[in-house]
Amino acid sequence: MKMTRRSAILTSAAAASLAGGLRAAAESTSSPVKTTSGDYRGLTNNSGIHVFRGVRYGEDTSMSRFARPIAASRRTDLITAEEYGPACPQRAENVTESEDCLFLNIWTPGLNDGAKRPIMFYIHGGAYSNGSGSSPLYDGTNLAVKGDVVVITVNHRLNAFGYLYLDRLFPGTFPDSGNAGQWDLILALQWVQQNAAAFGGDPDRVMVFGQSGGGAKIATMMASPAAKGLFHAAATMSGQQVTASGPLNATLRASRYLDKICLSSPEELKTAPVEMLLEGLTADDPVNETHNIYFGPVLDERMLTRHPFWPDAPAQSASIPMILGNTADETKAFLWNDTAFALTWDTLPAYLAAQMRCDIHPASVITSYRSWFPGLSPAEIMFKATTAGRSWRGQVEEADARAYQGAPTWVYQFDLPAAEPGRGAPHKIDIEHAFDNLAQPSAMSGTGPAATRVADQLSSAFISLARHGDPNHAGLPQWDQHAIPDRQTMVFDTETRLINDPRNRERELFAKVPFVQWGT
Repeated sequence: MKMTRRSAILTSAAAASLAGGLRAAAESTSSPVKTTSGDYRGLTNNSGIHVFRGVRYGEDTSMSRFARPIAASRRTDLITAEEYGPACPQRAENVTESEDCLFLNIWTPGLNDGAKRPIMFYIHGGAYSNGSGSSPLYDGTNLAVKGDVVVITVNHRLNAFGYLYLDRLFPGTFPDSGNAGQWDLILALQWVQQNAAAFGGDPDRVMVFGQSGGGAKIATMMASPAAKGLFHAAATMSGQQVTASGPLNATLRASRYLDKICLSSPEELKTAPVEMLLEGLTADDPVNETHNIYFGPVLDERMLTRHPFWPDAPAQSASIPMILGNTADETKAFLWNDTAFALTWDTLPAYLAAQMRCDIHPASVITSYRSWFPGLSPAEIMFKATTAGRSWRGQVEEADARAYQGAPTWVYQFDLPAAEPGRGAPHKIDIEHAFDNLAQPSAMSGTGPAATRVADQLSSAFISLARHGDPNHAGLPQWDQHAIPDRQTMVFDTETRLINDPRNRERELFAKVPFVQWGT
């Protein structure tokens, strides 16, 4: 039976209802906590962690559509914080979506106890277009127990709601439209600083971490003057933002988007139904017609006055300790399909030309990879070349830029394969390890000895970065900082070990062409 959007949402709602019933049996009511947005009562789970879901940090964004968010005013009634807040409207499936989406979820071992625990603030992936902070993979219980830390996840504006740049089309009307989603994250971090103590946290030890689009949002904030001082450590997993969208390309996209939904005035945009705004996301991208329209941060001279990591690393973040990681087989998450496995040596060049997202001769790339890996099939060479040329390049750029700057930086490569044969280590697999959440239903790794060890190693490294500003801990080999020319890299695998420049041939091959982040 074909599942419609409505049936999918109803099915998800039923699952959520069942999960809620099971959760209620395992959790008891917590003590109330006083915050700047109201008094909240959450739940205390059977691990002794206090959980607050759906804590408001901003007002309904329909009141500030395409503008900076409005900080949450203080509610006077005691608020029950047991259910996740809505996700931003998007074309992915969520149980609840609404423009009223500025909510946090908090896991903490203690309340108002003066413990000053490190805060681990997670920003979800989904590019800049979809996702929310309520995935089971992001449940913060295990991290909070293991590290005696406060874990927070966040919802914010996405796609056109967060990144549609309108300032050149309607000067002065929507000056912050291209980075509204980034302003949401700034507001959320300000809320955390103001209210950290109530949840047993330390406002002076906030680590931001995120995967894919979440990591890219962090890279962007590292160059955003408004974010300075709001976080003190950072970790990105397969998420880089070297360049932002220029205002001219962003305006081309805005024009195409408005043409798609047949709107032409600020008044129409402010009052248009949500479903109409979502329909605009299906427009073809005017910069690359083979893709749907791209949304991401914009060099708007307000939130961003420079590109995040070009031409160098941002000076304002030079003292922030940072982990950068990628997986060995990133594109096996995106391109794992029948088309890939039907590739031949004759059809591979055209496929690579469309998928590498850099201007390099496909035949030359294939020749190099066949000489390095003579036993691999066309599909396997495609996965390697697209991972190196499209998904890994940004990390290389950022890590090297920070190394030249002398900024404290540690790099990892995640190689431990998923449980599914042949899948390797695809994009997203390191999330379950960073949260030590291997038992969650959507985890890919299984719970065998190697996966359990790596989850402990990676999650403990993140906790150590949050607490000490350095990921080293007793369960890891010595993790040296990334420096030129050695490019020290911790490889998480059946044997975790430190290797210098582990994919140097691939790095050098793609270094011959300039890097410009796709979509920007």
